Amino acid sequence: MSVEELSLHQCWELLRAHEVARLAVWVDDHPDIFPINYVVDRGTVIFRSAAGTKVSAALSDTPVALEVDGFDQESNRVWSVVLKGQAESVEKIDEVLDTFDLELTPWHEGPKNWFVRIVPTSVTGRRFPKTDSKVWQTPSA
Repeated sequence: MSVEELSLHQCWELLRAHEVARLAVWVDDHPDIFPINYVVDRGTVIFRSAAGTKVSAALSDTPVALEVDGFDQESNRVWSVVLKGQAESVEKIDEVLDTFDLELTPWHEGPKNWFVRIVPTSVTGRRFPKTDSKVWQTPSA
């Protein structure tokens, strides 16, 4: 089987079904990646965090990327969804109040006063069969 490009609908289904992702941001002169837990909200992704490198870099003018992936044992298929876009701080009072209804509970203790929304410009995904590990084994000499 070959690589299957996922539809936009399939990508959002997978994003809604999971809660952990990797957030890629640009920090100074290099990329950096942070694990986050998130929720999907009206065609965007929201995460909550404390002030720091992740939030500062995400809220800069540089776009961010978010990746969620997994393995479906039943079908023996691997999948990956990548969302690219611009992050923005959730500050308007009505938007802040809306976040209280979301099931967004940080996994790490401590204040998480920043709500960050990623507005996508691109959402892509793919799925493919997992190759048997024997394919990559080579005989030793």
